[in-house]
Amino acid sequence: MMGVAVVCVVVLAFICHSHSMKLQNTLYRSRRSQEKVLADPSGCVSRTKQKVFTNSDNFSLDIQMPAVVPTVSDTYLCTAIALPTTQNAYIVDFIPHASMDTVHHMLLFGCRTPVSSSSYWDCGSVQGTCEDEASIMYAWARNAPPTRLPKDVGFKVGRNSGMSHLVLQIHYGDVSAFKDHHKDCSGVTLRMTSKLQPFIAGIYLLMSVDTVILPGKRVTNADVACDYTSYPIYPFAFRTHTHRLGQVVSGYRIRDGLWSLIGRQSPQRPQAFYPANKEVNVKYGDTIAARCVFTGEGRTSKTYIGGTSDDEMCNFYIMYYMESKHAIPYMNCMDSGSKDLFQHIPAEANVPITVSSGQMNSMMHMGHSIDHKDNKLALDKDKAEQNLDQDYHLEQISTWPQSSLQLGQVSGLALDSDANLVIFHRGDHRWGASSFNSQARYQQRSQGPIQQSTILVVDPAKGNILKASGRDMFFLPHGITTDKKKNYWVTDVALHQVLKVSSDGRDTVLLALGEAFTPGSDNNHFCQPTDVAVDTETGDIFVSDGYCNARIMKFSAEGKYMFQWGAGSSERKRRIPFRIPHSLVFLPDRQEVCVADRENGRIQCFIAQTGEFVKEIRKEEFGGEVFAITYSPAGDGLIFAVNGDSPYHSNPLRGFVIDYSTMDILDTFNPEKKEFKMPHDIVETSGGSVFVGDAGSGSVFKFTNAKSHRSVKKAGIEVEELDEMETFVQTKVRPEHNMSKTAAIQEKQTVSLQPEPEEEGEEEKKKSAAKPGRGQGVLPAIITTLLLIPLLVVISVGVFICCRKNNACEVKTESSSVRGILGKIRGKAVGGLNLGNFLASRKGYSRQGFDQLSTEGSDQERNEGDSSDSENEEYSALPPPPPSS
Repeated sequence: MMGVAVVCVVVLAFICHSHSMKLQNTLYRSRRSQEKVLADPSGCVSRTKQKVFTNSDNFSLDIQMPAVVPTVSDTYLCTAIALPTTQNAYIVDFIPHASMDTVHHMLLFGCRTPVSSSSYWDCGSVQGTCEDEASIMYAWARNAPPTRLPKDVGFKVGRNSGMSHLVLQIHYGDVSAFKDHHKDCSGVTLRMTSKLQPFIAGIYLLMSVDTVILPGKRVTNADVACDYTSYPIYPFAFRTHTHRLGQVVSGYRIRDGLWSLIGRQSPQRPQAFYPANKEVNVKYGDTIAARCVFTGEGRTSKTYIGGTSDDEMCNFYIMYYMESKHAIPYMNCMDSGSKDLFQHIPAEANVPITVSSGQMNSMMHMGHSIDHKDNKLALDKDKAEQNLDQDYHLEQISTWPQSSLQLGQVSGLALDSDANLVIFHRGDHRWGASSFNSQARYQQRSQGPIQQSTILVVDPAKGNILKASGRDMFFLPHGITTDKKKNYWVTDVALHQVLKVSSDGRDTVLLALGEAFTPGSDNNHFCQPTDVAVDTETGDIFVSDGYCNARIMKFSAEGKYMFQWGAGSSERKRRIPFRIPHSLVFLPDRQEVCVADRENGRIQCFIAQTGEFVKEIRKEEFGGEVFAITYSPAGDGLIFAVNGDSPYHSNPLRGFVIDYSTMDILDTFNPEKKEFKMPHDIVETSGGSVFVGDAGSGSVFKFTNAKSHRSVKKAGIEVEELDEMETFVQTKVRPEHNMSKTAAIQEKQTVSLQPEPEEEGEEEKKKSAAKPGRGQGVLPAIITTLLLIPLLVVISVGVFICCRKNNACEVKTESSSVRGILGKIRGKAVGGLNLGNFLASRKGYSRQGFDQLSTEGSDQERNEGDSSDSENEEYSALPPPPPSS
């Protein structure tokens, strides 16, 4: 009986220990591999295996590396297989088996004859991939999810396609991933059918081949454009690729001078095929264009297009379909396009898509020693700019100004080109209940214009007046901003006008928009306009109009009306109109315009070029009203705001510092001795000081922090950086995990949407998920220990009884162990398409990694925590519209 008990306890202990080892093995494999790739070399042998799905027409085909071990970084290896059918077949799905832990990227080609019959070969040298012309069929990098083609669409291979072989090219960025000598079997599973597909898929690749990125230069554009001269194609997916310097890649169709977006994405996000704009097709006579935006910051030498970790690339892939009778499997474009053409590219193409520090940290590069050093410097800088000091807090400087400014209602603040504070106030005029009638016409014209100087230029350090102007010009001043030519742009709600005024003291009106004292809602009139923002590059102006009209209007620098728009919507089913768009600010680094929608208690941002909605910031702390905003490009961007009194809320009046990207409130501030009465405008100076103009008390308050921070741009005025002794503002950014493909799809690649802050519960779950070994590995160990205790007790009792009976009892124990087998799963990541002799013939380019079809190189990424979904990317492409559309 006791023997049976002992056996049972031993069996239970064995099972529990095996479960523990199995769990640890699973966790190890899930960390090492995005996909379930077998590291056992035997799993790579049968690479032409077929599986029947629902009928004899459908099968799958695996193409994988045959257990390779690259020995040199930036190695391109290829392997080929012959198609297992002599008939026509169609690829309808691509399922990658790879992780960027091991591989940089992979490309799949179709051709008649591979250059080698070996199981694999070095295709980053002269050999290349195919003896004949190869067609790209699939590209993968950065743990991108699987790609599923639309219904009735497939890549044609086999009998009549000119493709009897498939060649898989893999770029191994850093061989240190193989220091444990594991063998790589990365590859892709192709789901195929022999059933005729009415539409044939193909790839159109736009790539730059001669871009040079200068060290330290903030922005370098790589432009590519070609005229399209074939049968209509219907894009359904797109993919971008650069190395680490790429910030955004955008592709367009140009027809009759109109640019239509095909797709736009950050190449630092998972390099999947994302859904393209379904409304765009390409036909004969159109132009296809793409732009890659790079930054040379952090580099000390020129960066060229190339295939190594020190080089860059600019690729925009279009996956399209066309009618089978006109099918062309692969097309490319390498022309730079004219400067005149790209002068008209939409501004969104110049706006980087933000990748959070959390995403960047999870995409650490697997570079050589010099790359690690570069990355560390870049990450240290990023961290320095994106972590708010816990001690950071804006406090009032109660001794400013040193002498009274004698102000009326302060309605507007700005900075001039010398970083001085500009104050716009109403002198002895006040906006009261009798100022306007029911038609918004000003009722106090008989008082005449304000006789005092309404525009004061003030020393931001001491508060003394440096210059005064604006006498006998205005009736009820409201908003003010300045342009790079030192002009003032002002609004007057009584005049219903926007005026451009010289700052030379002569008060010359250089431009007047609207009709004096005449409210209106057409393109030539305003109704109590509130503020102006100026595009720092083009000089175009944006007007918030205003108390009567709920709109934003855009004009050229010369005053020509361009277009207007109303409120955006963060909810598809609800579009709440503006309720007094009260304050505007232009974001020069993002090419956006943000508005303080006063009575709705929210901040909304739009693409400056198109007026397209980007994001909304709405906080309970605002108390239902937001009066004014300004912006600083420090870190991921800071928005400074002030709220106002609301009849429906009792929130205190105060200022806010908000992280643009996360939309978190980083700090709040208010006067110490005297409270705000009606904070009406806000501006930040180069010294890190924040000024708030209060219309209720006729005061200007100055706030500052002991640790000064990066300069800002207000209304288009660039402010000089502080000396080295002054430190930058550091904004606290909540860690942000990699976006799943679903989130990426929801963005629709049209605007640079920033992710919403995560809920605390979700954040805690993700933290727990990031450390699975601790929580899940302890429980089995405890259970094992508890089960072993009774076993030891039983054995002890048996020994005691035996000794009592025999007085000398030998107990022999045999050591045994239960071994858990930990399978090492190596994820793989891949890609490549070389340019061969074309680039080799150009000065400054090597042919390493550039065979006849190698187009993707290495930025040596490592991503241990990439959370890209492994679910399929699905595209619901409709049958092509008539060719005339």
